[in-house]
Order: sequence, then C-alpha cells, then structure tokens
Amino acid sequence: MVIRSGFRSMAALTATAAIGLCCLAPTSDSSATAPLPGPPAGEQVRPRPGAPALPGEVSALSYVVADARTGKVLAARDAHRKLPPASTLKTLFAVTALPHLRAEDRHTVSEQDLAGIGAGSSLVGVEPGHTYQVSDLWRGVFLSSGNDAVHVLARLNGGWEETAVQMQAQARKLGALDTEVVSPDGYDSPGQVSSAFDLAVFGRAGLARPDFAEYCSTSSAQFPGGSGSYGIVNTNRLLSGTDGIARYPGIIGVKNGYTTHAGNTLIAAARQGERTLLVTVMNPQAGGGFAVYEEARTLLDWGFKAWDHVDAVGSLEPVRATRQARHPAQVRQVAAVRPEGSDEDEPEWPMAGAAAGGLALAGTFFLLVRRRTTRDGARRRAE
Repeated sequence: MVIRSGFRSMAALTATAAIGLCCLAPTSDSSATAPLPGPPAGEQVRPRPGAPALPGEVSALSYVVADARTGKVLAARDAHRKLPPASTLKTLFAVTALPHLRAEDRHTVSEQDLAGIGAGSSLVGVEPGHTYQVSDLWRGVFLSSGNDAVHVLARLNGGWEETAVQMQAQARKLGALDTEVVSPDGYDSPGQVSSAFDLAVFGRAGLARPDFAEYCSTSSAQFPGGSGSYGIVNTNRLLSGTDGIARYPGIIGVKNGYTTHAGNTLIAAARQGERTLLVTVMNPQAGGGFAVYEEARTLLDWGFKAWDHVDAVGSLEPVRATRQARHPAQVRQVAAVRPEGSDEDEPEWPMAGAAAGGLALAGTFFLLVRRRTTRDGARRRAE
C-alpha cells in the first residue's frame, strides 16, 4: 500500500555535498584531442612530461580513474574486464528506479515485499507491517546496503524481474555494455557481471541526480523501527571514516560492495576545488578486506596530482555513430541521453564524439578489454 503524503524534508541527509554535486554542470573536454584507444589489456595511461607514475601498489583486478565532469578517463586497468559487482550494482538500481518513485510517498511493507532475499544478505532491518517513507528505504540502500530495502523498492517499481529488465535497458542506454543484470541488489547470481568502466558510468550518471547525490553522500542517518528509530552508518569507510579507515578529504561518497565471489568493490567520488574525480576499484588481490578503500585513496591521490599531466585513454561517454566528416579531427558536441524518467530541467551530460571520415565507429569504447571471468555461481553475503 502506498500512501500519498506531503513532502517531508530529508533532514538526515547532508545537503552540502548534494548542492555541490548538482552544480557540477558536466561538460565535454573539447580543448583536448580525441583520446586514442588504449592497449587491449593491462594498465592504460598516456602521461605527459611531469606526470606522476601510476601507483605500483594497486592490486585490484581492474580499476578506472575518471574526470566526473567531462567523463575523461585518466587511467585504467582492464577497464572492461567482466567481474561480479556485488552491491556497487545498487548504483544502477538507483539510477533506474529513483525517477519512478516519489521520495515522500509512504509504503506499508508486506511479507511478499521481502520474499526471496538471498541468504546472508546485508539488511537495514525493514519489518513487515511497518510503514516507511520511500526516502527512508533509499537511505537503507545507500548506507546499510540493505537488500531488504532494495526488494521493497523494486516491488514498488514494478517487481523484481521487471526492475532487472529496466536496469539492463538503462545500462545499455548509458553505454554500459559489459553489465548483465540478474539480481537488482547485486547479490551473487550466475551470469551477473559488470566492469570498472560500467560502474564508473553508473556512478557518474547517479551524481547528475540531486537525490542520488544526497543519498550517496550521507554518512549516518536514523532509520525507523518498530519501537523507534535507530542509527545507521554508511558502510563506505572512505565516507564514514570507520573501522580505522580515515575519511578521504573532499570525499563525496557513492557505493561500496562485497561478496565472497566478487571480493570488495567500490565506486568513490571526491572533489578538490573545481575538480571531481571518480574512481572504481574491483577486487583487490592483496591487503585484506579494507584494501579496496586504501587502493581507491591511492588512485584518488594520483588522479588529482596527474590531472593536468595526462591525456585521456578513453571516455565514459557512449560512442554514437557520426556522419562522414569533412574535418576528421574535429570534436563535436552532442547531448547525451538523459536517464530514463528524468525531468527536463535536470542537467545534461554532453558527449564528445570524434567525427571520423568513412564509416563511423559505434557501439564500442576506447577502453577495449573484455575478458571473460569464470563464475562459480556462489551466492553469499552482499554488503
């Protein structure tokens, strides 16, 4: 049951971060030459004189460092390697479902809403028979990575399978071609994969939305319970500064994830001055359970230092077919596709497409690596 109500302010959310994010006014980096395709595997970077070396201590199977405003990829490792995403896939869920669900609506949860939650799932504590505001459920998704909250919101969005179909369509619409959606909450499922590149695309698309920006930047909040509200803390340690992980200066947030099959995954965004970096890290192979945060920190540090000293190895913008051009080197500006269901007054994310003579290039990205990974189908706890 959904109860329409007047708008209630999301007081528990940090408005400061959201205000800055909504004013990102993303633009294409038209002053630079069109980036060349990166090598088919391994580390990808195009340093200029004076560029800092890529950090050697990063053990992640794949990563991406990108300019959140322009979509320019500064460096990457196996950016299109298909890997299980764990709960970072919730960013695609949010980008897909947020436009369809009113934050101020209220819903009384049923047993059916919570059916099918995977064993060992992370939960925020949604209770059958209790009435929640939709904004509360979104906080449960972003802070506690609650699969129970995802299940309820997916039911409100048309159902579990329908939401997965919508997410798949949204991924393709954004140009994320590596992602296969099976379980909207990111729970380990056979065939479910994404990539560091696609996760960066989802994070960037989310940051264009004021509601996503607020939720993903909230470090703590109160969640309603049967006998009163209780505190929840964001499991993204770079944002919350918990478990001995120092909060990153200028951190915006976004989303972390973990399953035994996926390992640790993270989408992190941070700002220094007018510059906003987006980093994705998938499955570090050394350093323990919190290595994903320290490796993201290392890549953020490198990205801010290297900002003016590297050329792009690719772009987060989807490549579109272009007509035969008289001046092949010219970079032209085209409006990017809006997220499905978005309002007309939401900011556009323009796309830089290199016009080329002859046949146009479509359906590919500058970062070309697409390596299959084995999937054992293990279904374990998702953070």
